[in-house]
Amino acid sequence: MSTAIEMHTPRMTYETFARLAPKSNTALLSLGSANHALLDTQLLELIEVRASQINGCAYCVHYHLGLARKAGVDQVKLDLLAVWPEAGVFSPREMAALAFAEQLVDVSRKGVTDPAWEGLKAHFTETEIAGLCTAVATISAWNRIAISMGFAPALGQ
Repeated sequence: MSTAIEMHTPRMTYETFARLAPKSNTALLSLGSANHALLDTQLLELIEVRASQINGCAYCVHYHLGLARKAGVDQVKLDLLAVWPEAGVFSPREMAALAFAEQLVDVSRKGVTDPAWEGLKAHFTETEIAGLCTAVATISAWNRIAISMGFAPALGQ
């Protein structure tokens, strides 16, 4: 058993992806902008970090943690995001969004349950729910691109 840490070698950088697939990159960036028009930035960043954690995307976790900090998300919330149901620091609105996002990220297992949907309806308008759906779909698309291409987090930034 080796104790050495293996260095990650990207298959492709984000910059190369953006150059090779400019229309796809622009479309995904446009979706992200649209999501920001529908949802509070702090909530959106919490959802994007959590979805990226579940999907196992180091690049996107690192990127969206930086954006969350810039947006003013409390560090305690970022520290406890992986265990949000037990943390006791998230608002009912945030918890409803996180519960929904977790189910939508893993939609193939059981879909989105009625309780998760009802939780959303108690805290969000239909427009905001549409935005949450789009936000989770968008970050999940980015996660799949970043994971498959092996985008490396820009450490030290």
